[in-house]
Amino acid sequence: MTITYSCIANGRAILADLALTGGSYQETAATVLRLVLLRAEPKTTIQMGSFVYHSLFIDGIIYLCASDDMLDIVTPAAFLKRVSDIFLRNPLMSQEHFSPSNAVAADFQQVLGKYMMKYNKNQDDSSISTLRNQVTDVKIVMTQNIDRILESEERLNIFSDRTEDLQTTAKDSQNTKILRRIWWKQFKKIIIITVAILLSIIIILLSTNVIPT
Repeated sequence: MTITYSCIANGRAILADLALTGGSYQETAATVLRLVLLRAEPKTTIQMGSFVYHSLFIDGIIYLCASDDMLDIVTPAAFLKRVSDIFLRNPLMSQEHFSPSNAVAADFQQVLGKYMMKYNKNQDDSSISTLRNQVTDVKIVMTQNIDRILESEERLNIFSDRTEDLQTTAKDSQNTKILRRIWWKQFKKIIIITVAILLSIIIILLSTNVIPT
C-alpha cells in the first residue's frame, strides 16, 4: 500500500497538496471533495479509478489522501489523523488565516511529504516482515514434508531388506516391481510438494509487490 497523494482543503478549495507520482490528482480530488461535502460524514472512503481516496472531515477542513490499495484503510486513517493533529495545533493554519496564497501552504506541503514518506516506509517494513514470516512458514512446511518422505523411504528400505531375506529368487522380481511402484509414488509426491511450495512463494512475492506485476 502506498499513499501517492494528499491534500488539505477548506471546503472545496485546496489549501495545500502534494503528489508523489504523476497524474491528474487535483481534478479527481475536486470531485472527491464535492462528494465528501455532500455526505458530510467524518470519514469517507471513495474509489476513483485505480486509486482509493480516504478523507477526514473536521470543522469544515477536509484532510484527503489517495492510496493504491482498497484493503488497507488503517494506514491512510492514521496518516490523516496525524496530519490533522499537526494542522489544528498550529494557530497559523486555522480557517481564518490559512489560504492558498499564504506562505504557510508551502511549508505544510513539506509536512505532507514528510508524513507520506514516513507512513509509506512503515507500510513497506510491515510488508517485508510479513513476507519473511510467510517464507519461514513455507520453509517449515517444506522441512516437515521432507522429513515425512525420508521416514517413508527408510521404512521402504527396511521392508525391502526383509523381503529379500524372506522371499525366494522367483519372487524377487515381483517384489522389485512393487518396490518400484511404491518408490515412484513417493517420488511423485516430492515433485508435487516442491511445485506447490514454489507456487506458494511466487504468490506471496506477487501479493506483496516484491515481484512487480
